[in-house]
Amino acid sequence: MQTTGLALHTDKYQINMLYAHWMNGSHLRKAVFEAYFRKLPFGNGYAVFAGLERIVNYLVNLRFTEEDLAYLAKQEENYKPEFLEMLRDFRFGGTLLSMKEGALVFPNEPLIRVEGTIMEAQLIETALLNFMNFQTLIATKASRIKQVAPDDILLEFGTRRAQEADAAIWGARAAYIAGFDATSNMLAGEYFGIPTKGTHAHSWVQGFESEEEAFELYAKALPDQVTLLVDTYDTLKSGVPNAIKTAKWLASQGKRMSSIRLDSGDLAYLSIQARKMLDDAGLSYVKIVASNDLDENTIFNLKAQGARIDIWGIGTQLITAADQPALGGVYKLVERQKGDTMVPTIKISANPEKISTPGKKEVYRLLSRSDKKALGDYITYPSETIPEERNNKLRLKHPLNSTLQKTVKNFEVMRMLEPIFEHGQLVYELPSLDQVRDYHKQQLSLFWPEYLRKLNPEIYRISLSEEVWNQRQSMIEAYLEQHDE
Repeated sequence: MQTTGLALHTDKYQINMLYAHWMNGSHLRKAVFEAYFRKLPFGNGYAVFAGLERIVNYLVNLRFTEEDLAYLAKQEENYKPEFLEMLRDFRFGGTLLSMKEGALVFPNEPLIRVEGTIMEAQLIETALLNFMNFQTLIATKASRIKQVAPDDILLEFGTRRAQEADAAIWGARAAYIAGFDATSNMLAGEYFGIPTKGTHAHSWVQGFESEEEAFELYAKALPDQVTLLVDTYDTLKSGVPNAIKTAKWLASQGKRMSSIRLDSGDLAYLSIQARKMLDDAGLSYVKIVASNDLDENTIFNLKAQGARIDIWGIGTQLITAADQPALGGVYKLVERQKGDTMVPTIKISANPEKISTPGKKEVYRLLSRSDKKALGDYITYPSETIPEERNNKLRLKHPLNSTLQKTVKNFEVMRMLEPIFEHGQLVYELPSLDQVRDYHKQQLSLFWPEYLRKLNPEIYRISLSEEVWNQRQSMIEAYLEQHDE
């Protein structure tokens, strides 16, 4: 798990822009960037924010090594030696606010806010988005799976199909945040303290003269953790009967077999039949594990068919987010230094959803005082105040559609952006992974099931304050007037 030597984990155009700023003398101007995404992944009603711990470690250790500088010196742009000398002394000295890991988050609201010089805020864009986009995507996928199997045990089995080691390790962590119970990845277990689980491969069975012998030898070697893969030859005629024999031998030794695993075939039918065979043999305590390219849709359908599966091993579809392999988070300049003051900036686009919202912003989650459920998220400028009297009222306006409005009252507020770095100093104590996991559960409890369901979830309201809305509209209109022919 690399945490140092990542200064060049960036796009070349970032270095080129920094060099151009340096040549122009503008590299120390102040700037504010915000990271967010425009569209929820998987058709889900929410996303699960993840990646902060890696971002923190990256910023704490951000240095240009001598090897980095030597590499930059060889680039065809011919960066001046004085520029490389400046990079040698570079340290992140900015201010960063972020959602907490495990938070439920939504489109078009700032997840991370970076304030600092244009140099430091621009340099970290690529790595920050890389870490945030991937881990948030996997945590969201894992949470979707958890929603359809809330009472079952979920195992992350994706390492061999992940896009390289970092994806496997950090993906396992993201899945654990969102409710998975264990991972097969031993390195993720070592790094993060995630429980590890595993069974055996088909090759174990193939490596012996008979399936029965393979099962017996495995059980003798690991009598306290016996899960037998029963589909190497014939699940119901060979695998399950041999597993039953092994389970009874273990019982004679005062041990209990943990489970059998199904990895192919009609999982609904096979699990129903296997459950009956195990129960008839007096082995009702033996669980059934299923794997084989599972995701939330497959699990949902298997449950609808009456599958008798207790534990789900989920690999490829989770770790690669196969149905949507990228989140699409962006990092936009929202404020810049002009003279001695900071002024808002806006990105104009022919696509309305790509028009940015100017100015640095805060995010508040509005909670009903009566039931503590979330009413909507409210985006304001830091200078604004929100009325919190018992009979307060607030009109929520959609960031992109002024006809979508909602009035809420009798609420309390939860500030969502947490100070992480202040002027380069880490001021946030990273929580343990179990604390992050608990925070995610707390966040889920704030939302009605309508927002959390897998199919056609209710749309959660994200709203701009009047001041933010008016600033955005006035800047759009000023641009249109300026370019009106």
